[in-house]
Amino acid sequence: MGEIEFRSLSEFPRGTLKNQLMDAYSFDPKWQNLFEGSWQEYDNFFYDNEKVLTTCGFATCLRGKAIGHISWDPRNAPGYVIIGHNCILTEYKGKGYGKMQLLKAVRRIIECIHPEKIIVTTNEKLIAKYNYESAGFKLVKREKNTDESAFSGDYLFYEMEVE
Repeated sequence: MGEIEFRSLSEFPRGTLKNQLMDAYSFDPKWQNLFEGSWQEYDNFFYDNEKVLTTCGFATCLRGKAIGHISWDPRNAPGYVIIGHNCILTEYKGKGYGKMQLLKAVRRIIECIHPEKIIVTTNEKLIAKYNYESAGFKLVKREKNTDESAFSGDYLFYEMEVE
């Protein structure tokens, strides 16, 4: 897999998070049309809040290039932490980097926040569900998706109990 590093999001310019999401979801323009605005808000929120930028996620780098990022919301700890985006650039998908990034985030969340459980959500037709299942998350709820993103399948809710 090469030289992987996990670096602070603060090392990368504003716009990095949104641009990575735009690339990761470029396989279907419906995603970009639907979520580009919220991805910009997400990017702005992180870069407007230095503590969030430096403690609630990281970038995954291969030979110095940011190939993805992951973020989490710790506001409900110690009860639970919600993993937000777990993004890998299209060129690097299917090579194990997403799972590596996810497992590193889980370890960091457990070590630093000590939650009772970690929660992730995804959509049925996204490949992310296999990533979460292979990392030890259990499907706990499925919800019918009736909004404008219904093309992506039902909402899936996964949890990992932390001992």
